[in-house]
Amino acid sequence: MTPRFRATAVVLDIEGTTSATRHVTDVLYPYSRRRFARLLTERRDEPEVRAAVEQVRELIGEPEADADRVERALGAWLDEDRKVTPLKTLQGVIWAEGFARGDLTAHFYPDVVPVLRRWHERGARLYVYSSGSVSAQRSWFGHTPQGDLRPLVSGFFDTRTAGPKTSSSSYRAITAATGVPPAATLFLSDRASELDAAREAGWLTGALIRPEEPHSASGRTVHPVARSFTDIDLDMELAEGTA
Repeated sequence: MTPRFRATAVVLDIEGTTSATRHVTDVLYPYSRRRFARLLTERRDEPEVRAAVEQVRELIGEPEADADRVERALGAWLDEDRKVTPLKTLQGVIWAEGFARGDLTAHFYPDVVPVLRRWHERGARLYVYSSGSVSAQRSWFGHTPQGDLRPLVSGFFDTRTAGPKTSSSSYRAITAATGVPPAATLFLSDRASELDAAREAGWLTGALIRPEEPHSASGRTVHPVARSFTDIDLDMELAEGTA
């Protein structure tokens, strides 16, 4: 059954939802790992890098940790696929440079971009909320085989600007920032814990279940299920009438 949502805004997860997890883990993660050492030495005085390094030191409880120790901590978090804010910040710095140089190109499932363009043309407001930094999100949407998709997106949010993705307060923070009523905001993700938090904040929720994705086999979900973006019926007129 095709899920139908009365929404004027759609908030998108990236990894596992719009894009393949394997592209992130097999391409982007190794790319950042190879460049942490150079980043921590050659760009250590940049405000964003310096602030992230201080966060790493605080999290590992070693205020005097040198660049080598910080790099080892980043590598350990990467091995564990931890969604740690300073890790994501530093990855975003590295990836932005890689996308700009042409070393990296984003991945989107074939069903995603045509639907996003159609929703945008119909007047839907599209947002992104990902564990990856806002900088990484902008780079991702700006460098795709389908061109620069950033004009489709009204705003980007990460764990630094909104909060943890499994906390309902994060979704309330996004509501405050966008001005879109919770009942007219649809969140699409492949992770039940994120969808649960969004629903607790009063949002509409849709679970993207793709067979090739690791979180798609996590069991039953109470959220409406779509196998692709083409399965989703977005009814904006009804949403405007009930907002």
